[in-house]
Amino acid sequence: MTAAQHPTLWLTGLSGAGKTSIALALAQTLKAQGRAVTVLDGDQLRHGLNRDLGFTPQDRHENIRRTAEVARLMNDAGLTVIAAFISPYRADRAMAAQVIGAGQFIEIHVSTPVAVCEARDVKGLYAKARAGQIAQFTGVSAPYEAPLDAALTLDTQALALEESVERICQYLWQRQQQ
Repeated sequence: MTAAQHPTLWLTGLSGAGKTSIALALAQTLKAQGRAVTVLDGDQLRHGLNRDLGFTPQDRHENIRRTAEVARLMNDAGLTVIAAFISPYRADRAMAAQVIGAGQFIEIHVSTPVAVCEARDVKGLYAKARAGQIAQFTGVSAPYEAPLDAALTLDTQALALEESVERICQYLWQRQQQ
């Protein structure tokens, strides 16, 4: 297998957009197809590897840099990586693509309106952010820069989880045929 057959699928979008749900369902599907897959989730990495980082732009940059380095190592070891990160800044995602490698980095924008994300928010993070209890909350008090040229865009307001996973699988299949 070539390196491009072990990509990093970088799911970016607002909190509550469905990134983690898509990542976990996609991993299950790809594993059933015989692929070696792992999921890197922003919340999980912030409890371990990146627990020393906050949410300033500098800390967000370092969070993405560390994650990209880990993803590259996993790709080199023969794993397909599914990274589910808000990753709000285009420059940070571009840096991640450079670290991972342009041929291996696949940006997927989970493009779900903020009102839908807020309605799904079981943790109450949006309410806390709107009340001023959480600073630097993406989509409320911190910006989100949507990708300009994502490989795929998935609106989980319009697409069911299974449809989102199917679209990614179709994209991967078409990519392998090239």
